[in-house]
Parts: sequence; structure tokens; C-alpha cells
Amino acid sequence: MDADYRPFHPNPKVPDYTPPAGAVDAHCHVFGPADTFPYSPKRKYTPCDAPKEKLFALRDHLGFSRNVIVQASCHGTDNAALVDALETAGNLARGVAVVSPDVTDEELDAMDKAGVRAVRFNFVKRLVDATPREVFTGIAERITKLGWHIVVYFEAPDLEDLTPFLTSLPGIIVVDHMGRPDVSKGADHPDFDRFVDLMADNENIWVKVSCPERLTVAGPPYEDVVPFAKRLVDAFPDRVLWGTDWPHPNMKSHMPDDGQLVDVIPQIATTEEARRKLLIDNPMRLYWPEETNT
Repeated sequence: MDADYRPFHPNPKVPDYTPPAGAVDAHCHVFGPADTFPYSPKRKYTPCDAPKEKLFALRDHLGFSRNVIVQASCHGTDNAALVDALETAGNLARGVAVVSPDVTDEELDAMDKAGVRAVRFNFVKRLVDATPREVFTGIAERITKLGWHIVVYFEAPDLEDLTPFLTSLPGIIVVDHMGRPDVSKGADHPDFDRFVDLMADNENIWVKVSCPERLTVAGPPYEDVVPFAKRLVDAFPDRVLWGTDWPHPNMKSHMPDDGQLVDVIPQIATTEEARRKLLIDNPMRLYWPEETNT
């Protein structure tokens, strides 16, 4: 791994908050192991291995029932580690892949059978090279035929430029980590208003109220991020998701305790109904619709 890469927390606490039975960690990753699933030669960082066994042990330790595993940029468009984790987990995990424009229909079908239900478009310039937007459009048209949705990752300064493109995409769009707002400006700042307005104007856009550890200025227990997530949960209770982001790649300031991250949940979703929607109803409707439509 890179010399400045921080490994995941070795011994997270048991959360004080107990998630309800059936809760979904809707944003996490698997990395490697590199000797079985090599990292992409085009990667911008080299992480420590964070294999499926560690992820599933963390799921159980934190009191969650299911995972949505998201392909990270260090594996590029080789989704082998993701698919392997999904096949191991069976019905307890779903996946978000990253694909190239030359992906075959057969490859998409195989990923669909393994449990992939979305593709991720990454616009964070420090993590990936720029991709022409028409490439994303072509991929979007193909994956919506499978009933998949689109996950997008960007940072707040890029929202204004991205908005016309985002609103042109078909189907459900899920925004990672609240669009990475600048929390030093406050949750009522016009910059965050722009994101809230985007969601208000487009009912197909969902959001993950995750990653306080990446957004915080004050540090743990992340009180400065709570107003942002709470505003979104209050305004859009049926379009919010939550995830750990384990194993927290590229964290420079500190390595969060995943149990402490779980303890933020009742601060951002302040009623039992809101927490049930955030942790069960919404992710199940999006990733396990066959169980919610019966």
C-alpha cells in the first residue's frame, strides 16, 4: 500500500445505537486481496487489502444485515473482487459496478446475476481521469435496460457544471456522500441550498447521507456534519441511504471508528420511522425490489 495510506480501524467499538433488524450498510467496498484480485494499473492510490471476510465480519459486529458493495477506483473497471464478494454473500449483498464503454452484454448479464444493480460514475478529478460525458450517457442507456440505476460521485464545486448532465440521465440517480459539501459554510449556505434544490426539483435523485469523517472540520464525533445529513433526511425521507464507506480509502486526517459512525445515525434520523426508511425501506426498495414488491 502507499506509504501514507491509513489502514482501516483494527478494533471498532460496538455501537451504542443498535440498528433495526434488516438494516443495510448501503455504501462499502472490498479491496483485493491483491494477490487474487490485482489493483488497476491506472489507479491513483494503492490501498491495504480489505477483503470480503473483513467486511462481512464488520457487518455482523455493527449489527447490520446486508451490504451494498461499491466498486472503488483502485480496481478500475475490473469488477472481479466485487462479483466474488457478492457471490459469497448471496442474497445479503448487492453491488455497484464501474464499467468501460466496451463492456459486453454478456458481462453485464453476468454481473446482474451476481447481484450488481447499478453503475458508478466518478467525477472526482483526484481519483480518476476525466471521461467524456457521452461515454457515460452510452453506458447509462445500456444499464437502464437491466433495471439498474446510476451512482454518481462528485464534489460540491463541480455541482453547478454537472447539473445539466445529471438531470439528463435516465432512471434513478444516487449521489454519494451528500455531494461532498463544504461543512465550514454551514447547512443553510447557498452552496448546499443548490444541492437541496436539485433533489427537490428531481424526484429521481437520491442521496447517501454518509461519510461525516470525510466532510468534518471539527473531527469526531462529527457534530458539524450532522445538520447537513439531518436536513436531507428530514426533507427527503424516502430518498436517503446510509453507509459506512468501509474501509475508508484515502483518509488523511484520521481513521474513523465504524462503531462511532453508526452512533451518528440517530442524530441525523431522529425518529424510529425515519431510521427504518433510511436503513431498511429505502435500500431494500432500490436494491432488493423483488422482496419489497411481493
